[in-house]
Amino acid sequence: MRGAVLTRPAPASEGPLVVTDLPDPRPGEGEVVLSIGACAVCRTDLQIAEGDLAARRLPIIPGHQAVGRVVEVGPDVSGWREGDRAAAYWLAGSCGRCRFCRSGRENLCPEATFHGWDRDGGFAERMRARADHLARLPDGDDDVEIAPLLCGGVIGYRALRVSGIRPGGRLGLLGFGASALCAIQVARHWGCEIAVMTRSDAEKARAVELGAAWAGGYDETPPWPLEAAVTFAPVGDVVLAALRALDRGGTVAINAIHLDRVPEFPYEDLWLERSLRSVANVTRADADEFLRLAAEIPVRTVVEPHPLEDVGVALGRLADGSVGGAAVLTM
Repeated sequence: MRGAVLTRPAPASEGPLVVTDLPDPRPGEGEVVLSIGACAVCRTDLQIAEGDLAARRLPIIPGHQAVGRVVEVGPDVSGWREGDRAAAYWLAGSCGRCRFCRSGRENLCPEATFHGWDRDGGFAERMRARADHLARLPDGDDDVEIAPLLCGGVIGYRALRVSGIRPGGRLGLLGFGASALCAIQVARHWGCEIAVMTRSDAEKARAVELGAAWAGGYDETPPWPLEAAVTFAPVGDVVLAALRALDRGGTVAINAIHLDRVPEFPYEDLWLERSLRSVANVTRADADEFLRLAAEIPVRTVVEPHPLEDVGVALGRLADGSVGGAAVLTM
């Protein structure tokens, strides 16, 4: 098979991923092998490739938004057979024994593993995955359309839940990339009144087009206090902008696996029972619930397809901010 391999983190401009011939993976106990049709490129992939997020294993095949079909089933697998359509997302495995797993919070499992970080991911023609950590997909939407929903969409959905936003509530979204583009569609489905804050004039216009009641910059104040906010930009200053726009008793959910810093700020910005919460990974229930909801709404995003051989181009465009929506590798 062909796959994109990271052996040494480096800036995207230096081409840290090399596409090469690799042995076909074989399934172990409880595993299946997927033939990948498409895998979206996430900012987390970029952070691992460039070294902002320390690699847990090298060499590694990145990618955690993969759509494909089962081509081989390993021993002790139930519920999957060859030809089934499946999706692999960020969470690759969990222990199933700890108090977090037993309470449905396997995203916090100390032994959790992740595709493209601990296990080879979907930037390849085939990938091996734990059968019990895959999402089942019906036939229907094209692989390229579904792939970007598997990280930005799923974790954006979790971030909305962590923020505590209620149907009809006043919600802030800070940063308006691929994840926020999915989240605003869910929030609109829930009847929320949405304010979007971003530096990009094009993103402001896109947010209004998708139903935002107001769009402005990080240095501007929404026309009404926010009951909840989700930050998508990996910048600490944006977290403070969200906190300052928050109403009493509201929550800011920080949707980032890597944040540059959180600057010092006065306690008055947090007082009156405002809360800051991080969003860590996703659960299997998040993936299943969101994918059902995404089909119902339906959630749509903007995709920019690239053949696997052009993974360096896709990564570079993500690094310089020129991707319009989500870059997706096609196999």
